[in-house]
Amino acid sequence: MLTMTIHAPILPSEAVMRAADRAARAIPPLWPLASSVAVNPFLGQSGESLAMAAARLRLVGGIALTMPRHWYAERLQSGDITDADLRAAFEAAPVVLRPTTLAALKQAALVDRTAPRAIPTVAELARDVSSIDWPGIVNDRIGHWASGYFDQGQALWASTPASGAFAAWRSVATNDLTPEILGLAGFAQGVADAPAEAKEALAICVAHLGLGEAALESYFHRLLTSLGGWGQVARYRLWQAELGGAVDTSVTDLLAIRISWEAALLRQYAAKIGPQLAAAMLAFAEPLVATPDDGVDAILQEAAERAAQRRLHGLLASRPPAPAAPDRPKLQMAFCIDVRSEVFRRALEQVDPGIRTMGFAGFFGLGIGHRRFASDVVEARLPVLLTPGLLTHAGGLTPQTQADDVATRIKARAKRAWGRFKLAAISSFAFVEATGPLYVAKLLRDGLGLTRHAAPNDPAPQPESTLDLETRLTMATSVLKAMSLTRGFARLVLLAGHGANVVNNPHASALHCGACGGYSGETNARLLAALLNAPDVRAGLVERGIAIPQDTLFLAALHDTTTDAVKVYSDDHDALGHAQDLAQATTWLASAGILARAERALRLPRAAAGQDILHRARDWAELRPEWALAGCQAFVAAPRLRTAGSDLAGRAFLHDYDWRHDEGFKVLELIMTAPVVVASWISLQYYGSTVAPELFGAGNKLLHNVTGGIGVVEGNGGLLRGGLPWQSVHDGDRSTHEPLRLSVLVEAPQDAINAILDRHPEVRKLFDNRWLHLFALDEEGRMAWRYVGDLRWDQDIGGTDREHRAAQAAA
Repeated sequence: MLTMTIHAPILPSEAVMRAADRAARAIPPLWPLASSVAVNPFLGQSGESLAMAAARLRLVGGIALTMPRHWYAERLQSGDITDADLRAAFEAAPVVLRPTTLAALKQAALVDRTAPRAIPTVAELARDVSSIDWPGIVNDRIGHWASGYFDQGQALWASTPASGAFAAWRSVATNDLTPEILGLAGFAQGVADAPAEAKEALAICVAHLGLGEAALESYFHRLLTSLGGWGQVARYRLWQAELGGAVDTSVTDLLAIRISWEAALLRQYAAKIGPQLAAAMLAFAEPLVATPDDGVDAILQEAAERAAQRRLHGLLASRPPAPAAPDRPKLQMAFCIDVRSEVFRRALEQVDPGIRTMGFAGFFGLGIGHRRFASDVVEARLPVLLTPGLLTHAGGLTPQTQADDVATRIKARAKRAWGRFKLAAISSFAFVEATGPLYVAKLLRDGLGLTRHAAPNDPAPQPESTLDLETRLTMATSVLKAMSLTRGFARLVLLAGHGANVVNNPHASALHCGACGGYSGETNARLLAALLNAPDVRAGLVERGIAIPQDTLFLAALHDTTTDAVKVYSDDHDALGHAQDLAQATTWLASAGILARAERALRLPRAAAGQDILHRARDWAELRPEWALAGCQAFVAAPRLRTAGSDLAGRAFLHDYDWRHDEGFKVLELIMTAPVVVASWISLQYYGSTVAPELFGAGNKLLHNVTGGIGVVEGNGGLLRGGLPWQSVHDGDRSTHEPLRLSVLVEAPQDAINAILDRHPEVRKLFDNRWLHLFALDEEGRMAWRYVGDLRWDQDIGGTDREHRAAQAAA
């Protein structure tokens, strides 16, 4: 039996597990590819400032949280960041973290920092003295096991069930001779001799490594970070379990697995790495302190964001006057607030002044768990911060739909069986030799991008159980008030969800609707249209102060953000009386699509004209079918009048909101605690994938292999990669996403905003720690007040600082 030398007293398991739990919550969750949604990679650091988070993640992840300093220096040189922007950021920073003078700050911007280095692990120290890539070996072996354990149906042979991740790994590791072949003597026996419970194994390894209680959280965070996406997948399991009121130990089990490798490597290399390990453990135990360099980087980032806010203020302040419009709109169309809709909304409003567009969260206030036609899988079509409150399914219970359901299921099962047969080890090579020529036509058709993929067109969705009138009235009232749509209805109102139409793209679901859990948004839109067209609901709404004209028809639509084509689900309702309105709307939507594609083509590489956009969606080799939400910079909750006519270049989330009709500011509270938070996750995912792609990005699409149906690895194994692919934020020459923390603009009294922040500390800390910037608009739509933290506002901002305005006046 192998023995393990204990270098420190065994700490109480409660203290070890508390530290493990805190470290687990410092890791962002990673949703599976099938329903991937944007995740704030700094979720565990939202209670800290950017400078403090930078200090932490430098030590545990070896990354920087801002762009290289030459990026800021170039913008200072070009004038994109003015002296006024820099001074305002300088004065807003804590005194202890800023240089002595503004000149010293400018000088610091000219000197790039040395590359950040994390505190070394035992595996890294062992690599340095043995010239064996132990960190790579550890990641490879854990990744090889994890891809089977966390598999979601991709593997042809499922892994053996076990009571938890640690037990499953232990049964494999005790029979895996790979570590010993590579030079780690007695690894399998060491695992067999260790405690069988993850909690006990973790405590023993902590004592063996000589870790004191003060070092535990940082060291555990370091180990989980070193596992890349696998730690994030385990964190996702914990997130989902807690959402349902359960528990999941995958993260702490994974931590016990990783520390078991550390203990085994120390057993072999203790004599060679003793002093270095002692220094590392002391570093893990030291209190976290942001350095002056961290302060400089945070100030430069703040200056870049103030420059963008100044430009946004100028854009809103100089918006053109609204064209004359009829008293009753010719068409109303509600879009998801996703930034891609800003381009299409602007284009549609240009087509005819009688068209009015609105912005609202893409799930349209209906948090549903939905079963698609001929499927038993319940898809959570709502923001991941929420739990489904309504179960729905596609199709009714008529004999015809039931027969279609059975036929579709048989067809799908045959297709799956055929697919698994093609991939099976015993048949794959023979299959290619025997049937390969039969696929020539399909390969040519798909390879040349000739195949067209239709928009989703399941039968109309319906609730699983009948909803009483009072429940439906409450739902309809809440949604219409949240949309600020309680009067002035057009004859035709379109409710547009959105989705993307791409091929050969593992991250396709990331292009769908984040508010719909990474699915396309037509299902929620179709449900709402049915709800608002119901005669009994219309009658009940009148008693609640919302009178929808008898001739108003609601129809759902789906905006394809890759091609800017719009499908209207007119067959869901009797639209004969609105045939002319529908024909006119179809013409307007086609014209708006042409305008939107022409604008987007200017940003996309190798898209010389708008017609090139249509082909990209069908191109197997296209790395950038669209830019998705790259470039997002602002969130505006105000009447459309404040932004109409302003070219926001697809950079702003636009949520219609009028506080004058918001009794008790309940809608504002909903906006700030749900859509704003979701938008912050999106913004910070793009930010993290740009400034720290090695940890928070998915790497190079050209090297991706899908693993376990969960995520991607680069090459044939190793760490799972979370976040966005490099091609989603970079065009090959430069970053196409400008990494700026989101600016949230709200037209509402500051007292009302403060009251909401005071009731929701988790949201408030995002603003207090400047992961989000908050502005209050005045009645003319100007950025008149800046939130500076602790429920305080600077009432003389106007989108710029005083010095900048004074310089403008002098000029």
